[in-house]
Amino acid sequence: MAFELDPTFAQDPEKHFNTLQIHAGLTPDPTTGAAALPIYASAAFQFDDAADGAAKFALAKPGNVYGRLTNTTTDAVPLAWPPSRVVPVPWRLPPGHAAEVLAITNIVGAGDHIVASDSLYGGTWNIFLHSLSALGVETTFVENNDIDAFVANTKPNTKLWYVETIGNPLVDVADVPALVGAANSLPEPVPVFVDNTFATPYLYRPAEDGAAVVIESLTKWIGGHGVTLGGAVIDTGKFDWKKTPGKFPTITAPDPSYHGVVFADAAPSAPFSTRVLANKLRGLRAHALAVRRPDHRHRPGDPVAARPAPLGQCPRRGEVAQRESQGRLGSLFRTRGRPVA
Repeated sequence: MAFELDPTFAQDPEKHFNTLQIHAGLTPDPTTGAAALPIYASAAFQFDDAADGAAKFALAKPGNVYGRLTNTTTDAVPLAWPPSRVVPVPWRLPPGHAAEVLAITNIVGAGDHIVASDSLYGGTWNIFLHSLSALGVETTFVENNDIDAFVANTKPNTKLWYVETIGNPLVDVADVPALVGAANSLPEPVPVFVDNTFATPYLYRPAEDGAAVVIESLTKWIGGHGVTLGGAVIDTGKFDWKKTPGKFPTITAPDPSYHGVVFADAAPSAPFSTRVLANKLRGLRAHALAVRRPDHRHRPGDPVAARPAPLGQCPRRGEVAQRESQGRLGSLFRTRGRPVA
């Protein structure tokens, strides 16, 4: 008889925490009986038909579309977590820091401001002080539990507060409930981002105290071994992104990078994590359509001919393409349409 985890265990994670960590998300392979979760190396996934693929890309239907965004291996991670909305960060990225950068830049851009605890891991400190600064993002550091300082240093362009549950290396503990209460009481509330790496969900779950986004490095404790890199961004669903109109446009306004989707409407229970998947992880790769259309970017509504034109026949690039490929063109195409700057 095949092993099946009692489905009621997930309804009481506090009682069944240890069992869920070991067994949740695992289904023995029906052919070989293998009990361990396999690592699926597939980059692409099969669709039932064109409509199935279109629905999944449009976020109207769950399912895998590309290995960097979701895949069968990483899908098992949220199931082993206490109830939350988790976006695993691919191992190909420098994971703990990738989780931080993807989460922060999901709502922060040039001209924005952050208030952060001064008790942060050195690498994280550098992200705020140097990496984000180079992108035009200002960070003000304040004492870890000085709630008044967090409030006093919040500006109209402040997009988030950032703390670590247990500071590394000072080992001081952030008062997450107090921070969340103060952040939500602002005239324009801001989300509290919590790096929970040192506490792990076993000791503390910031989502239960209202943190908007939780970041975990899976490398240190959660992996159980410290030898494999990993990171996760957790959308707790506790923050109202629409409360201050216009403050978080990447979540509440049409996103031109994903067909004009408004993530707060398309995925109301987890708009933040959905945008990490659809925008950040999707956008950090050379999209296949960009390769097939090297001479322009197509936008909805642009006239596009039914038949593609071979790259070698492109009036602007044909001669160069033929020369550099030594005439071996056949799989790269451009689509005829109105050029867009």
